[in-house]
Amino acid sequence: MKHLNPTVALGAALALFTALTPALADGVAYVNKGLVGVGRIPANQKDKFGETFGSGSGMAIDTKGWSRDGNAYKGSIWLLPDRGYNVVGTTDYRARLNTISIELAPTVPGAAPFAGQEQSGVKATLADTQLLTDDKGVDATGLDPLNGVRPAAGDMPILPQADNGKLALDDEAIVRLPDGSMFISDEYGPNIYRFSAEGRLMSATQPPAALVPMRHGKPNFASDNPGPGAAEPDTKDPETGRQNNQGLEGMSLTPDGKFLIAVLQSAPRQDGGDSGSTRQNTRALVYDASNLAHLKLAHEYVVPLPVFKDAKDKTKVAAQSEIVALSNTNFLMLTRDSGNGQGVKGEESLYRKINIVDLSGATDIAGGPFDAADKPLAPKGVLDPSVTPAKVTPFIDINEKAQLGRFGLHNGKPNDKDNLSEKWEAMSLVSVLDPKLPDDYFLFVANDNDFLTQDGFQVGAPYKAEDGADVDTMFLVYQVTLPNLATN
Repeated sequence: MKHLNPTVALGAALALFTALTPALADGVAYVNKGLVGVGRIPANQKDKFGETFGSGSGMAIDTKGWSRDGNAYKGSIWLLPDRGYNVVGTTDYRARLNTISIELAPTVPGAAPFAGQEQSGVKATLADTQLLTDDKGVDATGLDPLNGVRPAAGDMPILPQADNGKLALDDEAIVRLPDGSMFISDEYGPNIYRFSAEGRLMSATQPPAALVPMRHGKPNFASDNPGPGAAEPDTKDPETGRQNNQGLEGMSLTPDGKFLIAVLQSAPRQDGGDSGSTRQNTRALVYDASNLAHLKLAHEYVVPLPVFKDAKDKTKVAAQSEIVALSNTNFLMLTRDSGNGQGVKGEESLYRKINIVDLSGATDIAGGPFDAADKPLAPKGVLDPSVTPAKVTPFIDINEKAQLGRFGLHNGKPNDKDNLSEKWEAMSLVSVLDPKLPDDYFLFVANDNDFLTQDGFQVGAPYKAEDGADVDTMFLVYQVTLPNLATN
């Protein structure tokens, strides 16, 4: 029998004690039992189209296909990449969806994996890749829609369109529906799209006017990331609406299937989103999903994003990267800083947390004056006194050293492959399938590796990421206790 080193055992015990401290939100005790698995897909992985794989902007677990045999679990994950490798500028990368086969052999909560097996608990294998098209069957593109607006037609609202005439998509979150169709949220619009099981656009939902990016009084979906040879947009930033690259980053269907919740990455421009220190008051849009083809805005709330101090003691606002609904009024929210981690110049992240958001006591602003672009909700970041925001409670600290250390990972120096990468943007839940633990779930969290590799190939050409970056797609798996989720 193999025994743990006493120092390692003590560290594991302390990590478990810290993890098991409940987070109280609206009188409910949520428990993080800590990391139980880690896995990777290599940075140079190619998909079936011969292009560099990159994922982790959005995730959905196939809960119906999830199975357990002893301490071994198997299933599939749908993993959504964004608009392709675009360090220099956006490219004509075809929008797509990846299917990942998952095998999970979780470590007992609080225990340390055996030496040499720290990152072997999750085996992730790329199984398939599916292209996404517009309603005519034409491939969508990652190119920035610099000045392109596809006119409204039939039930379709105006849509972002690249200069090559294709529907422009910067995919960020996915919800898979029982019939195989899916909702996908996007940064450019910021819109919510419904695609068929075959990947063809079926319908689109435009957010309230307050979130639609406007330049010179007209909708303009540019994100200031022009493609090769293209000019900058006319005015770098929108005057109102979502800030560049700050669209509907998080989206989730409520457990009862009645509502679809989508959250803007940070505050709209007119609400302080023009500054990194005042963009705190973002919005949660709650849509009635009883008619999948025609989502109807039912509720809307202000969600205050967490703030933290950077290395220079300046106040910063964490960006919202993904959500998972726990009920009609509660959801998990993944929030993080930027510019730090493996693959970028900054070494140590100062903020990466999963929080619990409670909407039950917040002011419902749906359909009111703040849905118009000319009525700021939080001018210069100061929330209107008539509005009560949602409550946000910390739950999981992804940067927690003791938890990461158990699996051979760290946050900060050395800035190597075991340092967490910058962008953690995908999250999904699935049951542990244990009748003795009916409220326990595995929470999968994945990074967006930005397609950073030294052996890349996309849109007909090879590439090497800057500064030698070679970032794997990584999965972190936590075991959590979420009371009442099954009954929701």
